[in-house]
Amino acid sequence: MSLKERITEDMKAAMRSGDKERLGHIRMLQAAIKQREVDERITLDDAQVMAVLEKMIKQRREAIAQFEAGGRADLAAKESAEIALLQAYLPEQLSAAELEALVTAAIAETGAATIKDMGKVMGLVKGRAAGRADMGAVGALIKSKLATG
Repeated sequence: MSLKERITEDMKAAMRSGDKERLGHIRMLQAAIKQREVDERITLDDAQVMAVLEKMIKQRREAIAQFEAGGRADLAAKESAEIALLQAYLPEQLSAAELEALVTAAIAETGAATIKDMGKVMGLVKGRAAGRADMGAVGALIKSKLATG
């Protein structure tokens, strides 16, 4: 079952159970997927759907930071709930040790020595950790390794 099919099945289950909040979140996700399909005139595969999910999660994290800065804990909690629902569709996240090993291997493979080589390393890691790691944290880890390395 593809990721889009799984999302559709979850939407049907939420409709049957009367879970209006979950149904709303899933419909929002489907709308984002459909919007990208219409804009680019393509049918998204699982990797592209994961990219949409990651983008939505990133947007929610940014919103949480702004809501917390503005003292709106209620809205931050709502965004956190949306993140939890969206992450359920992504593969299991890499642990810190797995991520570090992946970055170290990518640095060795590309022969990266300075911060100027960060793009090569990031490209390799992004392909291998797609949907399983926060790319902002990956970038910071690569920077710290190349700066000290």
